Amino acid sequence: MDLIATQSCNVVIYLENLYQGNLEPNSLQSINAIPWTNWLQIWMESLSPETNLSQDCEVSLRLTSDRDVQALNCQYRSIDKPTDVLAFAATEADIIIPEEIAEPLYLGDIIISLDTANRQAISQNHSLVMELAWLSSHGLLHLLGWDHPDEVSLKQMLERQSQLIQLLEI
Repeated sequence: MDLIATQSCNVVIYLENLYQGNLEPNSLQSINAIPWTNWLQIWMESLSPETNLSQDCEVSLRLTSDRDVQALNCQYRSIDKPTDVLAFAATEADIIIPEEIAEPLYLGDIIISLDTANRQAISQNHSLVMELAWLSSHGLLHLLGWDHPDEVSLKQMLERQSQLIQLLEI
């Protein structure tokens, strides 16, 4: 019998809901009920064999409007239009973190436009919660070093996102 050692990585999430738009009250209630920390914990456990992170991690998640995302997109990417999700990694993907570091590793920031997420959920004919799961998993993968500069890598990333979403049983 082979024993497999698993790595554990607890996730602390800092959630900022800065949205001041026109979403319906039902949508806002569903957003407030999302178990963000649970989602990220499930995803990090699933991704731990790929990431080799055995220490606790921290992630900042900001929910905001198209206007705020557009300003950030313009400032940091020189693209003057809103987008659905931005991810700003705090570390380089290939950095080696000594295991004896006692503090959680700050992975970075995920910023989601609730306006764009809502429009995409409607156009994709699924719930806003599903769309937010999709966007937050995409942002997390970026924080962990995934990227999609070409069609092949985009397909791989989207497949991995789909696997992560299935873990949530939404």
